[in-house]
Amino acid sequence: MLQSLAGSSCVRLVEQHRSAWCFALLVLGYLLYLVFGAVVFSSVELPYEDLLRQELGKLKQRFLEEHACLSEQQLEQFLVRVLEASNYGVSVLSNASGNWNWDFTSSLFFASTVLSTTGYGHTVPLSDGGKAFCIIYSVIGIPFTLLFLTAVVQRIIVYVTRRPVLYFHIHWGFSKQVVAIIHAMVLGFITVSCFFLIPAAIFSVLEDDWNFLESFYFCFISLSTIGLGDYVPGEGYNQKFRELYKIGITCYLLMGLIAMLVVLETFCELHELKKFRKLFYVKKDKEEDQVHIMEHDQLSFSSISDQAASMKDDQKANEPFVNSQSPTSNDSSLNN
Repeated sequence: MLQSLAGSSCVRLVEQHRSAWCFALLVLGYLLYLVFGAVVFSSVELPYEDLLRQELGKLKQRFLEEHACLSEQQLEQFLVRVLEASNYGVSVLSNASGNWNWDFTSSLFFASTVLSTTGYGHTVPLSDGGKAFCIIYSVIGIPFTLLFLTAVVQRIIVYVTRRPVLYFHIHWGFSKQVVAIIHAMVLGFITVSCFFLIPAAIFSVLEDDWNFLESFYFCFISLSTIGLGDYVPGEGYNQKFRELYKIGITCYLLMGLIAMLVVLETFCELHELKKFRKLFYVKKDKEEDQVHIMEHDQLSFSSISDQAASMKDDQKANEPFVNSQSPTSNDSSLNN
């Protein structure tokens, strides 16, 4: 008996604080996922880093042996300067001297990566004025970009998601939830094909050093706004039609970002995901709900009364030729 009472009390306690327990599990799961990613990346990449360090050490030692007139300190100074320039997108290699990082098309590409928060990092402002302008430009431009993307996605999703789902639900009689799930999967497949698979195949052809996996990796890193910067198109030696290529990549990134947001919004509108998200939200108090309901009712009643009054005024305005009889005339007609 006591065990049953204790079990029922525990169940009641869990039900009362269900949202808090779910949130705690969500935080724990996220931390474990971070640790899992760190362990996998460390175990996979650390051996390659060690091999690269050993190779660079051997090359440096061999270079110093072949050039005895050059001291190690002088070589270190030269390499430090080269690496600093490389971090700013400037290379000392002869085959990269023809590519300018701040012509109009490259600057347009840089501006798009800044506003979309992709930020590849292959090109950064060199001057203090450029850095200051980048701060001001981003402070204004990033919220402006979010507003622009929200407005565009809100209009696209009406024609791409909501109307097709309602059409099949009303005219074909299918369940709305089933239609929404199938539609989201089809839309996701089309988006992956048009903005990941096909562009990856195109990039693998246009970029000499990229295979299909590296091209697909670039598409995903870019459209997810991660922007690691290890792969940037249009930076190869003697790139054909480089200006036009950069403009095309800018358009691709903008359209792909919009498509990704449309797909994410479509999946977020699924009934099952809405129920799942509510597990982690804080429930509103009943008093707050009642206050919101009262405010809503007051607004609705006042709006109805205002609409009724305006309708009466419109009717009076639309009937200007109706003769209104005075009370005296009514009385005289009755006496007659």
